[in-house]
Amino acid sequence: CVTMVDNRYATALVIACVLSLLATVYLSVAVGTQYWYQYTSPTVRSEANASELRVLREEFVEGEFDEKTYSDSLFRLNGTVGLWWRCLQVPTDTHWYKEPDPKMVMECVSFSLSQQFTPKYKEPGNHNSGEDIIRTYLWRCQFLLPLVSLGLVVLGGVVGFCACLCRSLSPTLGIGLLHLLAGLCSLATVCCFLAGLDLLHRVSVLPEQVDGTLGWSLYLALISSPLNMMAAALLVWAARSHSKSYYRMTAYRVA
Repeated sequence: CVTMVDNRYATALVIACVLSLLATVYLSVAVGTQYWYQYTSPTVRSEANASELRVLREEFVEGEFDEKTYSDSLFRLNGTVGLWWRCLQVPTDTHWYKEPDPKMVMECVSFSLSQQFTPKYKEPGNHNSGEDIIRTYLWRCQFLLPLVSLGLVVLGGVVGFCACLCRSLSPTLGIGLLHLLAGLCSLATVCCFLAGLDLLHRVSVLPEQVDGTLGWSLYLALISSPLNMMAAALLVWAARSHSKSYYRMTAYRVA
């Protein structure tokens, strides 16, 4: 395709491809990792609390899927959560609470496809409290939107490849619009995740001295959005500018 346009348009197309590739890699890594949000819990120094946390850990790993159960475990065991994973930092030693600096490992459980579509309730864990429509659809959107974003980029890549084989720049404008929609979907994913998390914290009782921070996976997803939008801007500019140049050249030849 590069041989069909002058240096300005060729450079714009190459930069757009690089930005699109980076955005795809960043979003794919973000979706597949669990560090979207991290909790920091206070250190436990008593046998009673340690026994309680062991029960939470067992229910988290082996128990039935329940939002209140896994949320309480995340709050109290330095948990991390992502779009597909939830993890705890658990000790390797049974008497970890007696050690000044116990060795910790990550123990992760994935959200199954059916769990992604499980309704959320106004009181987490209480099915009689009624479905919380907003939280339910925010959760489903944060799962579906990144897949839509990646699908749009892949579709744009396939269309671009076919356009190269056909030696045509006509689809470039459409590819740019696909990248714009992909960037908006990535941004909407982050917004849905943060909004759903904020609503969860409002209806849940967080233990004292528990802090939460945004993780690097979320920042990767956030960075992928402007990368896709910049790629879209370059593609749209190249398509429009090349089209105007083509029409001017045609008019000149006719004249």
